[in-house]
Amino acid sequence: MLLTTDDAHGPALPATPFRAEHRLAVAAAREAGALLRSRFQGEYDVRAKGERGDVVTDLDVLAENLIVRRIHEAFPRDAILAEESGGLPGAAGPVRRTWLVDPLDGSNNVVIGLATYVVGIALCVGDLPVVGVVHDPVTDRTWSAIGGGGAYGPAGRLRVNGHRVPSAGPLLAWTQGYGVARDDPRARALKECLEARARRLLQLWAPLLSWSLLARGDIDGFVGYRAEAIDLPAGALLAREAGVEIRALDGGRFRCGLAGPDTDRSFVAGRPQDMPYLLELVGGSTVLGVG
Repeated sequence: MLLTTDDAHGPALPATPFRAEHRLAVAAAREAGALLRSRFQGEYDVRAKGERGDVVTDLDVLAENLIVRRIHEAFPRDAILAEESGGLPGAAGPVRRTWLVDPLDGSNNVVIGLATYVVGIALCVGDLPVVGVVHDPVTDRTWSAIGGGGAYGPAGRLRVNGHRVPSAGPLLAWTQGYGVARDDPRARALKECLEARARRLLQLWAPLLSWSLLARGDIDGFVGYRAEAIDLPAGALLAREAGVEIRALDGGRFRCGLAGPDTDRSFVAGRPQDMPYLLELVGGSTVLGVG
């Protein structure tokens, strides 16, 4: 397979379709990341977003405007769905191309001074993600994937290793969508079960960072309940291209796309050899009285 270098900072990538889109997404994410990093310790406005404790800052808006502008300049016919500004319709065509932009995944962390946040960009063709980028401004590291072309990080190709869950229990990450009520019985049952049986359950408030940890093999699994749609395609593509398996909570097929209600966005993800164990772990929540 022909390999080419994306830029001075990037790894060698296969010469597959969507390389131009990938290159643009990486560059835009890195540019937005530099902006966020430069303003992280400065002053900015913070506003409530919805009624469930989420927030939006000036940094979200500045980074989003930058990314949306770069995408629109390069691919003016494509639709864009951004976290803060909503949708920018694209030109009509036989197959819809939609960019998903999460300019600051971890806004709540930033507001309390916690340097745990990333930039996420994805491109979906129809309902399927074909490009995914996650950039960490704090460490200035980027992880990205092209559908069918693999996942890559600063050190090159990402491939989850073959070791199994340690005897002390798995290291897991958890996320739930903002639409999930605090007293949602299914969410509570799942979390209680995971906390009881995992070595550690990470709740980072930045799902894309959890996806990058999983793709790198730094954690054993990731469980999501009614996850947010804006960042799921980028993270799931990155993980899948690194060799991670993703299933619905009942063990069935999981489709990561734009369509469908949030009830279709519950998942368990991990190494293929660990999936039976992880599904059994998630299934244990039914003993708490929730099906």
